[in-house]
Amino acid sequence: MITWVLYDIKNNAARSQVSKACKHAGLYRVQYSCFLGTLNANEKDSLELQIEKVINEETDKVYLFRMNKEQLKDCSMLGQAFDEKLVTDEVKALFF
Repeated sequence: MITWVLYDIKNNAARSQVSKACKHAGLYRVQYSCFLGTLNANEKDSLELQIEKVINEETDKVYLFRMNKEQLKDCSMLGQAFDEKLVTDEVKALFF
């Protein structure tokens, strides 16, 4: 299932660890604090556990959204939508 991970993490080290965990899980960075890709339920749960270990639950915010391809196609993206320097053809293929 397609998974979005969005975060606002204050600590640089924790933010870096979450970014690395998302990349290691096979997600693509679409903006500096936003990743997108396909994860099965076990992969999503594993990523969630990794993130929980490094964030400060008192100050940090992390969102994991799951959707199917039809729901993704129904998303509205305005303005630049993606950071062109970060987005790959694999990400673009999810939308078309």
